[in-house]
Amino acid sequence: MQEYRVKTLIGVGNPLGRDDGVGVYVARALAGVSGWRTIPAGLALENALGLVERERPELLVIVDAADMGLPPGSFRRLPLAEADGMLGSSHALPLGFLAGIIQRAVREVVLVGVQPEDLSLGEGLSPEVKKGADELISLLRAGKLEFIPG
Repeated sequence: MQEYRVKTLIGVGNPLGRDDGVGVYVARALAGVSGWRTIPAGLALENALGLVERERPELLVIVDAADMGLPPGSFRRLPLAEADGMLGSSHALPLGFLAGIIQRAVREVVLVGVQPEDLSLGEGLSPEVKKGADELISLLRAGKLEFIPG
């Protein structure tokens, strides 16, 4: 596993859309963890661009809900080419476009999609998505990005 001095995680999604808020949940859970700078960006990934460009992290992880046709709570490392397939329709700009901009300021960008179950209006993650998100958080805390399935 490659070591990174400066790591940033951006959590994307709508916490009022149940499982669509999984990225924000992951970002908040990693807040204060040594070695990580976290940004719970919510619906506006583009709002975090200035901070990313200013800090120039070696590693940037972006977490968002993504419909991948997998069991709820499953998470996958996705190629940046698939960024627009994530549930980014509510984001102001396409994730792929933003990821391209971010790539110029960051050595490595990792996009992680988490399969949602419930996207209805409301707060809180469904049990399976919370379980998957907690597993992802454990891997990130331990610096085991290579264990995130691709």
